Amino acid sequence: MEKDVLMANAIRFLSADAINKANSGHPGMPLGMADVATVLFSKFLKFNPKAPRWFDRDRFVLSAGHGSMLLYSLLYLTGYDDINIDDIKNFRQLGAKTAGHPEYGHLDGVDMTTGPLGQGISSAVGMALAERIINARFGDALCNHRTFVIAGDGCLMEGISEEACALAGHLKLNKLTVLWDNNNITIDGKVDEASSTNQIERFKAMGWHAITANGHDFKAIENALNEALKSDKPTLIAFQTTIGFGAPNKCGSSKCHGAPLGEEETVLMRQNLNWPYPPFEIPDNVLQNWRNVGKRFKVEFERWQKAADKAGKDFSDYINNVLPKNWNADLCALKEKAIAEQTEVATRKASEMCLKAIVSNVPQIVGGSADLAASNLTFVEGMTNITQADFGANNVKYGIREHAMAALMNGMALHGGVIPFGGTFFVFSDYMRPAMRLAALMGLKVIYVLTHDSIGVGEDGPTHQPVEHLASYRAMPNILTFRPCDVVETAESWEIALTQENTPSILALSRQKLPLIRKSAKENLTAKGAYIISDCAKKRDITLIATGSEVMLCLKAQALLKQKGIDAAVVSMPCMALFEKQDLSWKNAVLGKAPRLCVEAGSSFGWHKYADDVISIDSFGASGKPEDVYAHFSITVDEILKRVEKLV
Repeated sequence: MEKDVLMANAIRFLSADAINKANSGHPGMPLGMADVATVLFSKFLKFNPKAPRWFDRDRFVLSAGHGSMLLYSLLYLTGYDDINIDDIKNFRQLGAKTAGHPEYGHLDGVDMTTGPLGQGISSAVGMALAERIINARFGDALCNHRTFVIAGDGCLMEGISEEACALAGHLKLNKLTVLWDNNNITIDGKVDEASSTNQIERFKAMGWHAITANGHDFKAIENALNEALKSDKPTLIAFQTTIGFGAPNKCGSSKCHGAPLGEEETVLMRQNLNWPYPPFEIPDNVLQNWRNVGKRFKVEFERWQKAADKAGKDFSDYINNVLPKNWNADLCALKEKAIAEQTEVATRKASEMCLKAIVSNVPQIVGGSADLAASNLTFVEGMTNITQADFGANNVKYGIREHAMAALMNGMALHGGVIPFGGTFFVFSDYMRPAMRLAALMGLKVIYVLTHDSIGVGEDGPTHQPVEHLASYRAMPNILTFRPCDVVETAESWEIALTQENTPSILALSRQKLPLIRKSAKENLTAKGAYIISDCAKKRDITLIATGSEVMLCLKAQALLKQKGIDAAVVSMPCMALFEKQDLSWKNAVLGKAPRLCVEAGSSFGWHKYADDVISIDSFGASGKPEDVYAHFSITVDEILKRVEKLV
């Protein structure tokens, strides 16, 4: 037991010293959960610091990401190669790997970016689900691991955790264990001043195994974790802890939640816990005990590696999301057929056609919808629903849980071996936005099928008309927002989304039918972001730029302008972010030197960098027949003609 105490105290003092040096951070949780983390890492968690991306390792998510020094201390102590004592000393400094909150990709052993409370625990559900999906395909020898989460009161209070954990209970994801830091303290005081929720009963009601344990009794911690391993349900362990454990004057209060202990209190804590070592010094025997923890699964890793090598390229390609050879052959055939037949469908229907061509050729695809598959058209032939009795399927019935859907998709993408897509109405992406932002921040291959993209929703009215959403997502870094104008652009958008390695993608798709505009599909022009979809024979008098359903309006205007002796070129700009990546010569050729008019049934924000004038909607929408709503907001051919005459 003394060994465990010393190992836990090593976490405490590395954390306290780093936070003091930075004069910034959250010491309370690392101090309070050090005992629990010591037992988890030393006796339960399957990992290998020398092979940090081992596919069959247990996943560990620090959902309470503000307590990041707990994780950084553990990574250093267990012997990860890319973190050293200087990284600990540089905590929260500009350019340091040890950022204020754990950031995916900065350090080995950080399985996801956390900080926004509730996102970690919810994404962990996606990780646990991905493990079951791949286990169903490849068996225990290649995929058989657990997902552990350390979460705080804030994670459980955020609404997203309700959605995700309810789904975890429904699917009986028994390899998911949440270690709740139940210390009754938040930044503003005590939890019971703001909440009377009985979390144990709440989780039981959601289909979880839920128990309590003393978070400072090493044997009780071990017993609780062993009990979790035997459950046929996901498990919540409410570890009763003291925030800031060991700090004599600040423990048990919000004083140590989000502020350094300070030199005086840390000196007293050293005396209190009998730790006579200077800042950042870990005695050799304690450090060696931790390094031995990092070596526990060396043999098991080697055994797994042999099994993986024997499984060969099929397995390695699958878990690394390598697309099969000629995966897009059916998609290319679809484009050619659409051109030949002049297919006129809504782009949500075009997306359904694309999915039929994709699902049978991309085995890693896992789809789903927030109870809108019939409208999003995301459930196609070749898809079956995942259930608690069958994880060998490829569609998740998320229920009416957009928050959870986006977070689970992140977890599945982070786990590897799954390329997730999920659908809802574009306007409801507001519920998904925090997880979408994290997907962009982490650089994940996640695809959002967001239908009913404009005032074309019509009678459903302004609550369902996403007039500002295109602009808002175009403003978000590292996310591709596509608004295709026909079947060909929709297929091209899917091709691009599926070949992105470090970028999520949005497909904003129409409810209303759109004609086939493209005359050739030999080159993926959507990959250019914008291109001339219909040029003029003579010198350009005006450039009309549009996306989605408004491209056809511009083509109709182009024909009428020609009768007036005005030569217009029409530019389709399905993805502004990709256009911004093109070289100057392409941009100049597409935009031309003539006056420019942009047309989009959404906010004008962002268009003025391209246009001399914009036909747009800078208010909320209205309820009525789609054609009447378009006319009401002057998104019409007549309005285009009027504006052009003023510009030319």
